[in-house]
Amino acid sequence: MDKLLTRFSTEGLVIREMNVGESDRLVTLFTRDYGILKAFAPGAKSIKSKKGAATSLLTYSNFTFVNKKGTLRIYEASPIAVFFGVGSDVKALSLAQYFCELAYCFAPSETPAFEMLRLILNSLHFLTKEKRNISLIKAITELRLAVLSGYSPNLVACENCGKFESDIMYFNLNDGSLCCDECKEKEGLIPLDKGLLSAMRHIVYSQFDKIYSFNLNDSAADRLSEITQNYITLQADQQFSTLDFFNSIKE
Repeated sequence: MDKLLTRFSTEGLVIREMNVGESDRLVTLFTRDYGILKAFAPGAKSIKSKKGAATSLLTYSNFTFVNKKGTLRIYEASPIAVFFGVGSDVKALSLAQYFCELAYCFAPSETPAFEMLRLILNSLHFLTKEKRNISLIKAITELRLAVLSGYSPNLVACENCGKFESDIMYFNLNDGSLCCDECKEKEGLIPLDKGLLSAMRHIVYSQFDKIYSFNLNDSAADRLSEITQNYITLQADQQFSTLDFFNSIKE
C-alpha cells in the first residue's frame, strides 16, 4: 500500500464493513482504479458523519483517501448508488453479499479490475432495480466472473472430436471442458441440453453489454445456477459462507 499516492480519489463498492471502537468503521472496497482496498473511516458511525451512508455495505461511493505510512483513511466520501436499504428482500440481499464475497476472493488488490467491478455493479442493478430472475443473475455473475479471473471454460466444441453440438453435451466441472456423448469416457460429467449449453456459451463469449440479454424458464435458470456455482466453487477451491446462507433461504 506504500506505492499508493499520499492522497487520491476513486469510486468503489463497499463489500465488507466492520465497526471499530465507538465511532469508526473499517471497510473493504472494490474500487474502480485500485481493485481491493481496505481503509478506515473515522467517525463513520456518528449520526452527524457525512461518511456514514457512503461507507455502508453494498453502497457504491466516491472516496478520497489519505495514505499515511501504508494505512488508508477515508478523508471524504459521498454515495453514488445505494443498492440495498431497510426492508430489502432477504434472498436478494444474501445473493448480493455472496457477490461481494466472490469479488473479495477473485479481484486483485491495488490493481485495476474494471471489468470485474462492472460485472458486480451490473448484477446488483439487475438484482435490485429491474428484478430479473435471481437464479439467472447469479449464474451470469458466477460464470462471467470465472472468465474474467482466468478460469474460462472451453465451450466451443467437444475437446476430443470437435463436434460443436448434439442433443446432449457433457461438461467437466474440474477443467471446464466439453465432450459429446460419443466421446464421453468419464462418469460424473454434467449433461447439458442445447438450451443450457447455449446459455453458457452466451455468458462466456458474448460482449459484455449483451451477457444479460437472454432469458430462461425458472427450472432451467435454477439448473444453470447449480452448475455455475459448482464450477466457481471448484475454481476458487473454497466454500463461501454467503452462498451457503443464500441456498438455505426458502423462497
